[in-house]
Amino acid sequence: MRKNIVVFDIETKNAFSDVGGRNNLKELGISVLGLYDYADAQYKIYEEKELTIFVERLQKSPLLVGFNSRKFDVPVLQNYVPFNLSKLPQLDIMEQLLNALGHRVSLDSVAQATLGASKSGSGLDAIKFFREGRIEELKKYCMDDVRITKEIFEYGATHKELFYTSKFGNGKRRAVVNWSVEHPYEQTPSVQGSLF
Repeated sequence: MRKNIVVFDIETKNAFSDVGGRNNLKELGISVLGLYDYADAQYKIYEEKELTIFVERLQKSPLLVGFNSRKFDVPVLQNYVPFNLSKLPQLDIMEQLLNALGHRVSLDSVAQATLGASKSGSGLDAIKFFREGRIEELKKYCMDDVRITKEIFEYGATHKELFYTSKFGNGKRRAVVNWSVEHPYEQTPSVQGSLF
């Protein structure tokens, strides 16, 4: 198994409505960052004040795996990192699906259809947990998303397909993917969608 892979997710302190919209990602701030590191096969979670530990891990140029990570997690995280994160290899599962299907699919949609699992809440719940000082609930929520993202990544690597529920009411649909845990860089630029 390839060892230099990190599956990660962040939760923010603020919502888009708090910072004047999606153009102000840098203002969102990170409350927690959760990850699964294939190097030591462990789940880890860091509060904002501990992010330097994660930044040290990034020095080894791991493949960053996430869901909507290129457009959300990485730009928010960039504020905490002294080098350009876009230079690191990345696999954004949502971006792969968006490029092929022509529309976004949610992590929850893919998790339910592929794994039979559901997210434990929403990003707005995470912000509420942070603001109310419910840090253990916040960490659990973030780690649930990391676990789901890791399992989706591995399912796609093993089975070369993912499933999602269509927001257009067509039920469960299939998307063919082409990446592997051993060679995640060797992926096709497109994903094919089909009815299940």
